[in-house]
Amino acid sequence: MLIRPWDAAHSDAEWQQWLAAHDFGQLGVNGLPGEPPHVQPLHFAYEAEHGTHGRVLTHLARPNPLWHALEADPEVLLSVVDDYVYVPGPWQAPPDIPSEHGVPTSFYAAVQLRCTARVVDDPEEKADILNRQVGHFQPEGGSARAAVGEAPYGRMLSGIRALCLDVSDVQAKFKYATHKPDEVQDRIAAGLAERQGPGDAAARAHQARRREA
Repeated sequence: MLIRPWDAAHSDAEWQQWLAAHDFGQLGVNGLPGEPPHVQPLHFAYEAEHGTHGRVLTHLARPNPLWHALEADPEVLLSVVDDYVYVPGPWQAPPDIPSEHGVPTSFYAAVQLRCTARVVDDPEEKADILNRQVGHFQPEGGSARAAVGEAPYGRMLSGIRALCLDVSDVQAKFKYATHKPDEVQDRIAAGLAERQGPGDAAARAHQARRREA
């Protein structure tokens, strides 16, 4: 992922706070020889307090076709992209050129986590990972805890395998044109506010936050 200096995360806290609220991504796993890579959409729980860059907890069904490839090569990439919008060319035009000469672009936030995967088959640890995930997504409770040999979820543990992904490297990008002249940034912000399309409010908030910083 190309990251221009002006699009780079200002700190680890910036991407970690964003990732905590964006917990659905795509896990890329190298394919076996002669096979394409596997790309698996999934929910996950990111825990920043573990290791240098944190860890990711998730689980998948045992029949998933990626397990053999993952066991052959545990180096994976988890990609998360959100808060994306299309920016029309006229919004981006510099002050000294006709508006129709402006270059369209995309705004987005993206975090890519390079990880070493550990497959978890131990029932007790699987139950713990499931409970940690549910605790992240459902802090208000309301569901029974998973426990080995106990209803309602104990008998289902054999049908899944859990994953613990230790994060070894992070690439984070917040592409919101905050290197542009103030006049252009003001025009973009006004356009986002007027359009009010999906993602526009989040993109405008990112632009304002990073501009102020």
